[in-house]
Amino acid sequence: MLALVRYRLALVLHSHRWLPPLLLYAMLLVVGVRAGEPVLDALGLVAAALLPTAAWLVRVGVAAEPPAARACAVAAAGRARVRLAAVLTALTTSAAFGVAGTVAVLLISDEHGADRRSPIPLGQAAAAGLLAMLTCALLGTALGVLCNRPLLRSPAWSIPVTALAAIALLAGGASPANAAVSTLIDGSQRGAVDWPLLPVGCAALVAAATTTLSCATPRPD
Repeated sequence: MLALVRYRLALVLHSHRWLPPLLLYAMLLVVGVRAGEPVLDALGLVAAALLPTAAWLVRVGVAAEPPAARACAVAAAGRARVRLAAVLTALTTSAAFGVAGTVAVLLISDEHGADRRSPIPLGQAAAAGLLAMLTCALLGTALGVLCNRPLLRSPAWSIPVTALAAIALLAGGASPANAAVSTLIDGSQRGAVDWPLLPVGCAALVAAATTTLSCATPRPD
């Protein structure tokens, strides 16, 4: 699996298809995050912006190689392993984006709560922000798996469904992504750091279930 993931990472890197998702993520952060904002509020936005980015990166990973090269990889390693490698590649790339965004926000944000008086320990804020980021990366990856090959093949459907579902996952009260971001924002209002452990666990289960479904689907890519 490590060799397959490295192969697909190299494909994505050299194809430059990761640039549009990165530009989307950077644009969302530039528009939404301002220097001097409370750190937990800014980290919540960093996490939320990663969900649609991760879903897009799954599409990039699925389409990273020509059909002939994909057929060779399937013949050598098996269809399920090739699909799993594509998902892991997207998750790894989105996590790298999220870590970079988290570090940038930690450097420019105010180390206080929303009242501008309650101090927020930066180390605890970073850990909570990374957990929220991982939650959104996992859910975005799961969304990308559901809305791309082999489960949903037509771009005419997959692109708008992905966009609408990403909005629903961020806005829905029952969504782990919404819960993770709300945990950070609520902590900022109270001047305390809460770690979104339950949301990240739920997101991991959802990502594992959707990836298993994709890998087990007999339909060709």
